[in-house]
Amino acid sequence: MRLRDAFHSVFYHGIVTLLRCILLFGARVKVQAFGEIPNGPCVMVSNHISHFDPPLLSGWLPRKIDWIAMVELFSAAWSKTAFTWLDVIPVDRQGDDRSALRVALARLEKGRMIGIFPEGGIRDGSSSMLAGAEVREGAFLIASRARCPVVPVVILGSERLYNIRNWRPWRRAKVYIAIGKPIFHSQEAGRSVAREKLRDEVGLAIMNLKDALFRTYSLTPDDLPHSPQERMREP
Repeated sequence: MRLRDAFHSVFYHGIVTLLRCILLFGARVKVQAFGEIPNGPCVMVSNHISHFDPPLLSGWLPRKIDWIAMVELFSAAWSKTAFTWLDVIPVDRQGDDRSALRVALARLEKGRMIGIFPEGGIRDGSSSMLAGAEVREGAFLIASRARCPVVPVVILGSERLYNIRNWRPWRRAKVYIAIGKPIFHSQEAGRSVAREKLRDEVGLAIMNLKDALFRTYSLTPDDLPHSPQERMREP
């Protein structure tokens, strides 16, 4: 088991390093830490605006991330092998996937960090958690069961990488990542009430992190998430 974990870790860091080098051709990434990611078990949640988010967050956050991703990514033999070696946890988004929950809790027992996009897909505008939209409760269920903190993270600008023009060396897209303070679930309320409170607190923290990025880097509404199609049409 330890040998397998060591192999997966080497494979993960090798792939992440390779992808980071590739992304540097198209992105100028700025990371602002408003809080620290704990060393022990935690659940990292982030808004989701592009397919570039997982490699960007894996490449620029200071800890290895065991992502939870849709089971459809495991449909081909090669992708199943690759994502398994990357310690990605498959989840069936159509139902109550207890298997993914058990695997996630087992990883947290080992002190790992689980990464989840609670929006359930790429979102922008009013459907984004940056605008206060509702999110799925899976991340908060896992954190409540594991009694571990949730680390809120915001990413802005990654959807600009869909525009091929932004891969020119003189015009790399600006990507901003904000790391928030860990948020712990309440142990004073009932289980369902505690999950709701945790979800509300994390949602508010996400919006506050977005506002903090705007203040820190003097961003404009154009820096808010746009659809990939809109970004691709930009001159």
